[in-house]
Amino acid sequence: MPVDASPELFAPVSPELELCYQTFGDPADEPLLLVMGLGGPMTWWDARLCEQLAERGFYVVRYDNRDTGRSSEGRGRVRPDTLARAFLGGRPRAPYSISDLAADAFGLLDHLGIEAAHVAGVSMGGMIAQTMALESPRRVLSLTSIMSTTGRRSVGWQHPSLLPTLFVSRGPTRESYIKGAVTVWRIIGSPGYPQTDEQLRSRAGDTHDRGVSRDGVVRQMLAVLTQPDRTEPLGSLPMPVSVIHGLSDKMVHVSGGRATAAAVPGAEILLIAGMGHDLPPELYGSFVAAIRRTADRATARTAG
Repeated sequence: MPVDASPELFAPVSPELELCYQTFGDPADEPLLLVMGLGGPMTWWDARLCEQLAERGFYVVRYDNRDTGRSSEGRGRVRPDTLARAFLGGRPRAPYSISDLAADAFGLLDHLGIEAAHVAGVSMGGMIAQTMALESPRRVLSLTSIMSTTGRRSVGWQHPSLLPTLFVSRGPTRESYIKGAVTVWRIIGSPGYPQTDEQLRSRAGDTHDRGVSRDGVVRQMLAVLTQPDRTEPLGSLPMPVSVIHGLSDKMVHVSGGRATAAAVPGAEILLIAGMGHDLPPELYGSFVAAIRRTADRATARTAG
């Protein structure tokens, strides 16, 4: 049966902030919140993946984080020296934190009348999802952390070859953005599941047209760099947790995923050969199965 998808809607989560979101499936099914990573709009959770999740009994909610896509854009520029100090381990004042982004997600759930949801997050979205689980565990039924890390600087590092590309200006035009994005995605993508130039250019064009903010990405980056180390607190999580990570991830080294799983007693870990820092369509079945398994563990725990 076709999966019902809502139009894109807006949730006022504070007087200054609206989040753009979309739902898939039956509102009577188990709610699943999908949280995307740094600079990524909700459309990076491909509609086909959302539909497959809905077919497995989830009411799927995807959304644009603040400073991304069609959600509200923040204010203020981060000085280059501030970002440099954060990269070197300093703790400069950030416009907002990972905890603030977690609060945004709860605000969206409040808007939808959802008391508790399964939560899956990618990269920075995994950090947000972990923070949600720590700060309000009663509202997170299960947690799936995908190609993310604990916040500890000694794990989940970026490959040195990435650093020059992260800070190169993409240029002011649509074509220059597409060219720069394709270059980065070629480096961080999954070598075992390569995408064609046409696929990458299409994704980059859609991302640009949805709305991109270089200042917004830098604000998000500073939130990531100033996040706390969650390793010890993760050990207290009561809900089922699964970790998915690619063995070829250059953006967040697989040590980040291993450390996350090691921190949580009973966590399931799925390491995938040939997977980098993206969500290849060939692996949608594996992602869906892992998220479904994790949610079923929550159901079994409640029933027990």
